[in-house]
Amino acid sequence: MKSNLDLVNECDNFPYYDDDPEAYSKLVSSYYEFLVLGCRRPVGYVLPWVVEKMPWGKQWVVDHDKKRLFPYVEGLRPEKFSEQNQVIDETLLRAKEKGAFEIVKKWRSELYTVHGPDQLIRMERSGSPLFGIITYGVHMTAYVNTQDGMKLWVPKRANGKTYGGMLDNTVAGGIATGEQPFECMVREAAEEASFSEDLVRSTARPRGTISYISFRDERAGGETGLLQPEVQFVYDMEVGEEVIPKPCDDEVEDFRLWTVDEVQRALSEGSFKPNCALVLLDFFIRHGILTPDNEENYVKIVSRIHRKLPFPIATTM
Repeated sequence: MKSNLDLVNECDNFPYYDDDPEAYSKLVSSYYEFLVLGCRRPVGYVLPWVVEKMPWGKQWVVDHDKKRLFPYVEGLRPEKFSEQNQVIDETLLRAKEKGAFEIVKKWRSELYTVHGPDQLIRMERSGSPLFGIITYGVHMTAYVNTQDGMKLWVPKRANGKTYGGMLDNTVAGGIATGEQPFECMVREAAEEASFSEDLVRSTARPRGTISYISFRDERAGGETGLLQPEVQFVYDMEVGEEVIPKPCDDEVEDFRLWTVDEVQRALSEGSFKPNCALVLLDFFIRHGILTPDNEENYVKIVSRIHRKLPFPIATTM
């Protein structure tokens, strides 16, 4: 059985400097810094074997001595951001055509924003883990207050999807370039749970964010070991017993209405997708279900699910 701290460790599994400075420094120094025009700090980490396999072309500077790489646009003028995006797009398309990486074979035709630069930099969603950039998403927990206590709507992921057969948050999805978090959540709620737009807009409430850094494993599909820093915008939605979510797309197999005890049991059995487990721990903390009195690692858990990330974070979406 897994403890709540075990659940955190499974998702936020990138090492911390304070735990082992030497091991942390050795690991980070092995990565290549991904830089873009308009930002002085790196916006991602690229693994050495990714650098070797990526078909960079002449429009990249790949410095093996300083371990950094960036798209090269002649003149480096601010108005060259569109060309910088084009370089990134063309590189990932070449990688897809050459079959360089399994992860880009499932091309999403959806863009993720690289935050930090003064202007808009974005890349194909399926390629984002190759560059180790921060990605952003939304996770919503729908719950019912019944005569028997609080119950949560829990979906089971379809077997053909990543993390197939695992349990999920009621609604979840990635935020595309140009999309606001709440609008993304409204869209995902309709697509995944058949919740009406009016219901979501009138009852869903923003409850902050969680953040963590994961190494991708085989359950995520494609290459393993890729760095994945993430920020999730968290929402709660209290609904009446008459509101029943129904699968609309092929992401979810079914929904079940579970008591808090049933959800906590499934968490301890490792049945939830790792980042969804963190969203539920955050939900339980905010609702006074998980407290310093019943969780000895309470302070550590609260800190770990709000990790400070090593790259620039979004100031606006």
